[in-house]
Amino acid sequence: MVTIVEFTLSYGGGIADSRLVDMYDVSQALIGFQRSIALTTHLIINEQIITQAPALKGASVLALPAEEGSWKFTAIVIAGLTGVYQLGTAPNNTPLGHLIFSAYDYVVKESLGFHVDYNKSLGQLYEENKEKEAEVPMIKEHQVDSLIEKCNTAITEIHRPIFKTKSASNANIEGNWGQGGSIVGGPMSIETYKYIHEVFIAEEPEIIAGRVSSYNSNTFKGRIYVAKEGRPVAFELSENCRVNNSVQLIVASLSVNAVKDYDSEWSTVFCKVFRNTSRSGHLKSYSIIEVSHIPISEE
Repeated sequence: MVTIVEFTLSYGGGIADSRLVDMYDVSQALIGFQRSIALTTHLIINEQIITQAPALKGASVLALPAEEGSWKFTAIVIAGLTGVYQLGTAPNNTPLGHLIFSAYDYVVKESLGFHVDYNKSLGQLYEENKEKEAEVPMIKEHQVDSLIEKCNTAITEIHRPIFKTKSASNANIEGNWGQGGSIVGGPMSIETYKYIHEVFIAEEPEIIAGRVSSYNSNTFKGRIYVAKEGRPVAFELSENCRVNNSVQLIVASLSVNAVKDYDSEWSTVFCKVFRNTSRSGHLKSYSIIEVSHIPISEE
């Protein structure tokens, strides 16, 4: 068994500075912490999205004793030498550990409202590993986008000591894959909780054009890349839009974009949407009320 990466969750502010924190809140926060790490690790190692943390295969998430005199909890991700990937004998500083760290950082940042450019983060890391002939899995952008959706509740629960009993006012996650500690995502606070939790729906719809990068047929949710936003944005088909024609257009766009056939006539879809924003006005998602193969009139 070898350690490939470790993550440390810590709380501060409020009574947490006096080494106290609400027990129920922190127990639920740790479940969210473990779940988000497990789902991320499983995707990287097995190239599949799971919905339940116990389904993690090829690795384990173990806990170290809490650091004395503080509210710091360290989780270590370990993998067996006979697992999916041969990791060698080094205890850390592995390409796989770096990849898990980077994917988790991507998930937490996006969840907290800090946009990450896939091509400049995970995409670039894949290219570097390819040059070094390091054998690591290739996780596509739409898979990471789906992972973000699955980790939404878990990331919210990490905030629980901050928003529920307010026994802490801030939280941080630090990761280490053998290159020293680095902050994962960004500082968590009541503001980042509000970003995740609160949604303000626009009064008037607007028209967007974009390429679908992920879609879940069970939840009618996905992500669509919109050029004017410069990033993929989460969306959900409204009740009246969950008809065969609309779903077929969404799936067709996803299909051709998955193989980067951006010149296909099915790559771009036109949608009438309501913007869902955070309190600060940051765009969180779209509620799609109409989908079309051709431009939609503004009227």
